[in-house]
Amino acid sequence: MTAMPGSILDRAVQREGLKGHDGRSGAVLERVVLDDGTRLVVKTAAPGTDLPGAATGDPGRELWLWSTGILGRLPPGAGHAIVDGWETGDGTIITVMRDLGDAVVGRRGPITRSRCRRILGAAAAVHRRFAGQHVARLCPLERRLTLFSPRGIAAAGGDNQLAALVARGWEYFAEIAPPDIVAEVFAVFDDPEPLANELRRGGSTLIHGDLWLVNVALPPRGVVLLDWGLATEAPAAVELASFLAGNASSVHATREQIIDDFRDLCGGLHHEPTLRLAMLAGLVELGWNKALDIAENPKIAERERADLAWWVTQARVALDTTGITTAAGSVAGHARTSSPRSRHARRA
Repeated sequence: MTAMPGSILDRAVQREGLKGHDGRSGAVLERVVLDDGTRLVVKTAAPGTDLPGAATGDPGRELWLWSTGILGRLPPGAGHAIVDGWETGDGTIITVMRDLGDAVVGRRGPITRSRCRRILGAAAAVHRRFAGQHVARLCPLERRLTLFSPRGIAAAGGDNQLAALVARGWEYFAEIAPPDIVAEVFAVFDDPEPLANELRRGGSTLIHGDLWLVNVALPPRGVVLLDWGLATEAPAAVELASFLAGNASSVHATREQIIDDFRDLCGGLHHEPTLRLAMLAGLVELGWNKALDIAENPKIAERERADLAWWVTQARVALDTTGITTAAGSVAGHARTSSPRSRHARRA
């Protein structure tokens, strides 16, 4: 952690690594105590180590959104935790945040449907606040769709452990998932523009872009959204698809109930064809993770196999009902040439 002279960290009297942070994104998190007892969390992202930032071409996005006041325009009920931040001479980005402690939902276990609705309600309020507005330096939708593509992750990841997991997961996916869906997913990786253009027909807004429970805090009032590095200009439904793909197993509700709640919370921003098409985007984002767990995590393999089957069905519905052309035929060879990693995996 490098303190800028005159920064709030000049008053630090104690610091330690943040427990429970796996560091897979490349950033380092520390808990800091100031001389007056104030507790902070400091995120340090050195050049080349911030995987999401490198993959989307802007590792300083979160700091820019805060320093320009964009995050200060969040609607009531939705907040951020940043109190300071800067970029050092070598390009390292330091972000200082309030320590929200146990209010961070994290991975402590499933949350209730009402808590899930509270989180989605805050996200929907953000979507309404910025609907139709262009905000500079947001991640382009095409970049967000290919964030976890094999080529994209390899180019951005270097030695990052997450990059290795993603690459292995897509190899499993090519063997486990039905060939037609493998072809569609890899078609998006080769050319995300057709899917992005169809999604934008439903309108765009500012979405958080990384709405996982590890990035959400539930204090007594409101919802605090952490880590805005993947903030994207996209339809609200893309936020839902990403949330479902990463968090559905951690909510005491069915995926259909979560979707129904989101429809209700979106109000006038809801557009059913876009929501359905966003489900394909959800599979494009995290199909690798489903396949990885099926192949390598026996404790949850069956649950993830059922989950992958649900996403496959949703992707087919999206393709059948929207008429989108992804040129999948031109990339069907990906499914045949990817290196299989698990000979015993069954198709979803």
